[in-house]
Amino acid sequence: MEIFLIRLLQFLLAISLLVILHEGGHFFFAKLFGVRVEKFYLFFDPWFHLFEWKPKNSDTAYGIGWVPLGGYVKIAGMIDESFDTEQMKQPEQPWEFRAKPAWQRLLIMLGGVMVNFFLALFIYAMVLFAWGDDYVKTTDMTLGMKANSEAKALGFKDHDILVGTDKGDFKAYNIDVFRSLAEAKQVKVLRQGKPVTIDIKEPLNLLEMLKQTPQFLAPFTPADVDSVMEGSPASQIGLRKGDTMVAVAGKKVDSYNEFTNEVGRLKDMLTEAKTHDDSLRIRTTTVSFLHEGDTTVITKPVTLTSEMQLGFYAKSYTAYSKITHRDYGLLESIPAGVGYGWNQLRGYVGDLKYLFSADGAKSLGGFGAIGSLFPPTWDWHAFWLMTAWLSIILAFMNILPIPALDGGHVLFLLYEIITRRKPSDKFLEKAEYVGFILLIALMFVANLNDVLRWIGLM
Repeated sequence: MEIFLIRLLQFLLAISLLVILHEGGHFFFAKLFGVRVEKFYLFFDPWFHLFEWKPKNSDTAYGIGWVPLGGYVKIAGMIDESFDTEQMKQPEQPWEFRAKPAWQRLLIMLGGVMVNFFLALFIYAMVLFAWGDDYVKTTDMTLGMKANSEAKALGFKDHDILVGTDKGDFKAYNIDVFRSLAEAKQVKVLRQGKPVTIDIKEPLNLLEMLKQTPQFLAPFTPADVDSVMEGSPASQIGLRKGDTMVAVAGKKVDSYNEFTNEVGRLKDMLTEAKTHDDSLRIRTTTVSFLHEGDTTVITKPVTLTSEMQLGFYAKSYTAYSKITHRDYGLLESIPAGVGYGWNQLRGYVGDLKYLFSADGAKSLGGFGAIGSLFPPTWDWHAFWLMTAWLSIILAFMNILPIPALDGGHVLFLLYEIITRRKPSDKFLEKAEYVGFILLIALMFVANLNDVLRWIGLM
């Protein structure tokens, strides 16, 4: 429960910050051009609100709604998500959105996206300035990778050290490695110290590589015990820091990768259990391990927890790799942050092509999926990186030419500027309804996926 609350608080803080600044971008340009803003709200307020305050002699009411799905500014004389058609029937006023030149209206609609995009670059720059950058080069992963059966069929082997592809050498071990593999025709690896080239005859699919269990390629991690949870099944059988797991359920394991895979098989069997006795039978198994410095294998019967946990933590692959650290001065951090943010945006946009596949649709996640990306403990470094990433996504999603999004308004304004003909209010109103329905449907599917994953049906 504590982990859930910490993630929830981080999620709400990040979203609140991004929404306020996004809407602040619209607000800034609206006020700059003399357009009246009637409401500035964090979260939506259908039927009622949690808080509202209107300063004396101000046209704007500031408030907090009760539906935490975003926020909005209600701009006078504009067809937006408020669907205030009555106002549009009144005579046009000079302080209304519709009375302003198209180029001013365009900047008002682009204001939110610009704020989110530049905010992300600023956060990345300040993170690099404050914390520097820690990463593991693929060539410094001395134990190499653990390959699954699909990877081995293509020519990869356990302990291969990734060097690069025909597109260029890898840098840090991150999602960009798999993006490069998805575009590669050749992959260069080090195998027992010697360079080897693996030919990729058919293009690899990024989503398939990431979703495969075991994963297509994962850092080879020894099954060494780093710590044992107090009162866990692991502690009850005498497992201790420094021990090495060698078998589970009678099957030998050469790494923590294989250990988790074997436990995963048992977990899959658990979903088919119909009675408590069935569950207990599946959870009751054996594990074999070596005490540190000993050669005698110890085999013990054990009952895993209801979550199929033995109750120990293994060392991360980074414990066996060299971590590269780089500090940035203030002036250095700005171009580095811009480059980092641009790479994040480019990768995200490139991955969208997978959205239009069956697996891509299933990979959509809602608020639960986003919230789970935050760390289980409060970590300001991870929080700001996640906030910057969400800011980039918010900027890109809002600029898509979909009615009800900023990009839809921008599309119609560009049409007006180019053709010198303004779409009718009736058309804009219908387009807003269509876009709103599409967004609600997308949000429903994304959050439904969260629920289905939570109950184990996806």
